[in-house]
Order: sequence, then C-alpha cells, then structure tokens
Amino acid sequence: MLSRRIEDYLKGIYDIVEEKGYAKTRDVAKVLGVSMPSATEMLRKLGEKKLIVYERYGGARLTRDGRNIAKSVKTRHDTFLKLLEEVMFVPKHVAEKDAHQLEHLLDPKTVEQFTKFVSFTNTHKRSSLLTKWGAYSKHG
Repeated sequence: MLSRRIEDYLKGIYDIVEEKGYAKTRDVAKVLGVSMPSATEMLRKLGEKKLIVYERYGGARLTRDGRNIAKSVKTRHDTFLKLLEEVMFVPKHVAEKDAHQLEHLLDPKTVEQFTKFVSFTNTHKRSSLLTKWGAYSKHG
C-alpha cells in the first residue's frame, strides 16, 4: 500500500506529463505546492521505488508501475469529481477538494461501485429520478 503522498506525486507527475510531455522538478513542486528540495527528495525516493525514472536536472517520467498507479488515482479522482459536481451539484471548488480526499480513503470495491454509478448516471441523465433529484437539489 502506497502512502497518500506518493499517490499525489504520481498523479501530479502523470498530469504534468500528459500536458507537457515531461515533468521537471519545478513543475512537480508547483503542482503539489511544495518546495523544490521537498520535490527533489520525493522524486529521488520514487526513483528508488522504481515508480519513476528520475534524472537530477532532467526531471521525471513514470515507469509502467508508476503510470498504472497514477492512472488509477486519476480515475478515482475523476469519478468522485464527476459524482460530486455533476450528480450531487457540489460547487466545483468544493468538489475538487473533496474528490481529492475521497480518492485516498475508500476501499477499491466501494470506488468500483461509485464508478459504475457515475457511468450509469451519465448514460441515463434524462431519467425521471435524476431529473427530479436535480430540481430538488436546487430548489429544495
């Protein structure tokens, strides 16, 4: 089991690489809101765990294992963000914060069911129950 911090770093690196094609230490520090020395130390540790390939002045890239973990964390985050924002109508800034909390806390079986539910709601957005829920959540 990996720590929440390691998962955050892997997801951060994944997001940066998806956007820029590479992840420099300063980019990782900025995205995660940490100092350069803290980012450098964690990148070194992730390299030792074989989750990234880290070059001191070149930045980081995910290994296959690191990428798989990062994608899993991102999928969990995106599921909870959609659930909170699009189904429960939680304001975006709150949904983003809460999705980040939930992505680390729940059992994988629970996450799987939430993922199925979000997929179901996306497929059946016009269903009577979801329409009624949307109106109720806005107007009481």
